[in-house]
Amino acid sequence: MAEIRADREVCVGAGMCALTAPELFDQDDEDGRVVVLVTRPEAELRERAREAVRLCPSGALSLSEEA
Repeated sequence: MAEIRADREVCVGAGMCALTAPELFDQDDEDGRVVVLVTRPEAELRERAREAVRLCPSGALSLSEEA
């Protein structure tokens, strides 16, 4: 099972996560920071989650994957 984590204190509101995987991420209407919509993505969405983590310019996102 994989788990998405987001550090809203580190997030700069670039929105790459929401653009890359809108089914997993959104942005807060007030401050533009990341909102995780799905913390435990199903297998078919994990590659999208990995890509969003990779593209995050601030490093606010992480994906822990257990075998």
